Amino acid sequence: MAKIAYILLCHKDPDAIIAQAGQLTAAGDCMAIHFDARASDADYARIRETLSDNPNVTFAKKRIKCGWGEWSLVQATLHTLQAAVDQFPRATHFYMLSGDCMAIKTAEYVHSFLDEHDMDFIESHDFFESNWIKTGMKEDRLIYRHYFNERNQPRLFYTAYEMQKRFGLTREVPADIQVMIGSQWWCLRRRTVEMILEFLRQRRDVVRFFSTTWIPDETFFQTLVRHLIPKHEIENRTLTFLMFSDYGMPVTFYNDHYDMLLGQNYLFARKISPEAHELKERLGQLYASEGVTFHISDEGRNLYHFLTGRGRVGRRFAQRFWEAGNTLGPEREAFLIVCKKWHVAKRLVEQIASVTMLPCIEYIYDEQGTPLPDLGGIETTLTKRSRHRRAVARMLFDHFESDKLVLCVDPANLDVIQDFCADQARTRVLEIECSYSDEYLRGHAHRIGLAGQNSSQDSLSRLLPTLRNALAYESELIRNTRNEGLFHLREAAERAANEAVIAEFLGVSADQAKAIMQLDYLFAD
Repeated sequence: MAKIAYILLCHKDPDAIIAQAGQLTAAGDCMAIHFDARASDADYARIRETLSDNPNVTFAKKRIKCGWGEWSLVQATLHTLQAAVDQFPRATHFYMLSGDCMAIKTAEYVHSFLDEHDMDFIESHDFFESNWIKTGMKEDRLIYRHYFNERNQPRLFYTAYEMQKRFGLTREVPADIQVMIGSQWWCLRRRTVEMILEFLRQRRDVVRFFSTTWIPDETFFQTLVRHLIPKHEIENRTLTFLMFSDYGMPVTFYNDHYDMLLGQNYLFARKISPEAHELKERLGQLYASEGVTFHISDEGRNLYHFLTGRGRVGRRFAQRFWEAGNTLGPEREAFLIVCKKWHVAKRLVEQIASVTMLPCIEYIYDEQGTPLPDLGGIETTLTKRSRHRRAVARMLFDHFESDKLVLCVDPANLDVIQDFCADQARTRVLEIECSYSDEYLRGHAHRIGLAGQNSSQDSLSRLLPTLRNALAYESELIRNTRNEGLFHLREAAERAANEAVIAEFLGVSADQAKAIMQLDYLFAD
């Protein structure tokens, strides 16, 4: 009979992880857990302590700081796989999960299904010939080396990428490897996993190649399984039910999706909303049940596209979701960094991104060239971003799979600040108070078109007091919003005082705040 070792990669919500481990191992299965090294050590200690008496749970020997699109996700998976192989010699299958996944069938059904299908379940399509990648770079994921994270280090990522393109620094794919691509949610037999681990010990060149590709979790296992296992032993699909919207965002399941999920021809579903407490409880009870008959209709995707194509109010040509009233949600936190000197705010968010797990976006509503992920076109112009600002923010929350988001805002964009503060989401505003020299104000006048190349010094001198007063007035308007979550970072303040402000604003530790504020040139022009 099949015995599953679940490979769980997670980074938050220790209570949910503990519950998930308890539910899945109660039926006799096993679990190996990797808890992101960027996440709370206290949460990790609580998970380990609570599950220490469960012999069917083990942990990766080494925790990795994971980043979306990085090799670190594959490395964390390999560490967890190795721990599961060593600890659970009777495990026949290894099933990849995240903390947002839950079983939508009983353990009885899952085991019977795997017993009847002696296959590896992994989605794998030809990287170059298939249309699996809808937008963004394709071949360039492989032929160039990617050392930086696009989300946390966008400038370094694209600078390194463009330099390699300029100087033709391409590389070849390993000659005997046909690169495949597909979903990272797979279920593999023990023999397959052991073959992969042995192959990697012999072929370090393959590890070196994939470790500097972009988004390797969509190509690494998909390629190796196809390379090592005969085609007739591979089912080219995932056993985890997941859907994406037209904008490439994962569809989230809620309490009223229970019956629909049970009717899908899958064993698990991703992703379950953290707020869907009733759905989680019902699915948790379901897994331990016996004798349940499932009527597979498999209509989930068609039903979703049918309903969303007609709009929430039941009309084919209904308002698009960003044109209707919408909120970010009470469970989310928006951190607005407000600063007239954009270079100061950009330096600060770069530090925040490097020290914390918080996704950071620069002047999304003020600067056309702000680096952004593909959001289906709504992000292409400043006009669209500003008109549908909450919708854009909501899509960014979904894209980063985070309940927290840091955004930079120009103080002149008061309506953006007021809009976020009026939302159900918890909004905190950090105003960075800078000193404005006459030289800076002259440059500012040129940048915003109040002065030209031929403007006289006398004209500029008369303009400077007006500009200084205008900046002071913008600051006064922000203070008048009377937002309880308003904080001030001051150039004139002592570093220790600013560190305390950062710690309270972001809700981070004193050590993290100190690391964020370590730049001596933060306020330099």
